[in-house]
Amino acid sequence: MLTNEYVKRVYDQVQKRDGDQPEFLQAVYEVLDTLQPVIAKHPEYEANGVLERLVEPERVVKFRVAWVDDAGKVQVNRGYRVQFNSAIGPYKGGLRFHPTVNEGVIKFLGFEQILKNSLTTLPMGGGKGGSDFDPKGKSDAEVMRFCQAFMTELSRHIGQFTDVPAGDINVGAREIGYLFGQYKRIRDEYSGVLTGKGLEFGGSLARTEATGYGLCYYTAEALRVLKNDSFEGKTVVISGSGNVAIFATEKAQELGAKVVTASDSNGYVYDPDGIKLDIVKDIKLGHRGRIKEYAERVPGAEYHEGCSGVWTVPCDIALPCATQNEIDEASAEALVKNGCKVVCEGANMPSTPEAIAVYQKNGLLYGPAKAANAGGVAVSGLEMSQNSYRLSWTFEETDAKLKSIMESIVAESLAAAKEYGEEGDLMVGANIAGFVKVANAMVAQGIL
Repeated sequence: MLTNEYVKRVYDQVQKRDGDQPEFLQAVYEVLDTLQPVIAKHPEYEANGVLERLVEPERVVKFRVAWVDDAGKVQVNRGYRVQFNSAIGPYKGGLRFHPTVNEGVIKFLGFEQILKNSLTTLPMGGGKGGSDFDPKGKSDAEVMRFCQAFMTELSRHIGQFTDVPAGDINVGAREIGYLFGQYKRIRDEYSGVLTGKGLEFGGSLARTEATGYGLCYYTAEALRVLKNDSFEGKTVVISGSGNVAIFATEKAQELGAKVVTASDSNGYVYDPDGIKLDIVKDIKLGHRGRIKEYAERVPGAEYHEGCSGVWTVPCDIALPCATQNEIDEASAEALVKNGCKVVCEGANMPSTPEAIAVYQKNGLLYGPAKAANAGGVAVSGLEMSQNSYRLSWTFEETDAKLKSIMESIVAESLAAAKEYGEEGDLMVGANIAGFVKVANAMVAQGIL
């Protein structure tokens, strides 16, 4: 509940201006609510209008993307880039290609990215972008033409010292390759302007695995510090079947857990013997199939239509890795009823406020997305460093740096939570730790 007058005034202004953007309002409210004790302790933030400036993007770019499909028909999509905050570094955040993309979704993602990037300790500001283009069902040639048209406009707004996009939902190695090639052609320069690139042209080892691996490193460290526990012998439910879910499954299995689910937008599979990751990889990375195929190939596995049912599967640990607001109050209650003790988020804002309230009421260990899934952008930052130095680190070197960053995020979050009287609260701690660094930089740089 918002009780601080300054915080209430800022949120009221956001509601008035952006009332048609529910995801953005949700993200802003959750952060402002937890920042109230910080604002009360630091009047200089109000004097410098930090919150008013924090919730308003520095720049919103919205553009038309016209391209020609394989039938020779002109298609038109909308493109977006929200450059939210550059107080601690160039804008950094992914591009999402999905029919649900709109300005409000991109703004919520960009706002979360500010604090997420701050938590990594790397010098990166917050941004996000994408399009309502859907790559599903499109040929490689159609995806290439769309990416080239998208980058033709975006190229004038980005650069290695200005804004460095990466991938997100439906933007993987194929799309990044097409986007990078078009940028290079238009700008006639070879620079680290995109991350998630192929290893042959400036990509980083461990980047593909980073978000999923990082999620598990974060969860393992939180379990160790707060519960004196580990993944060993635990049953884990994971949603999604993209990169984040696949590599979270891989690392959780390496750490001794049994992962029993995978899902996509049509439904989920349950394998009581543990997910066979090689089959999921073949379906999703090999030929972009549907997860239903898993149950057809694995004896004893079950397929269920609809995604929300995945949260009714009994587990010790839940790792939502699909999309925003996939766990509502009823799903959270089902998790608690079926024995879940830990929820750490691999997707961006996958839990509704009502779901988070259920976690807190029942004493679950809850790791919020901006902290738990920061591994992807952390290794993107490491990729930027390697591009600047014109070198590449080994997988082991990069993975060790990722593990260290995720463990430091847990430590930073817990220290901030303790300082403001919320000991053990990883959500409050992540918001405060991420915010203070950005706020101090904004104050130091003047009213911009």
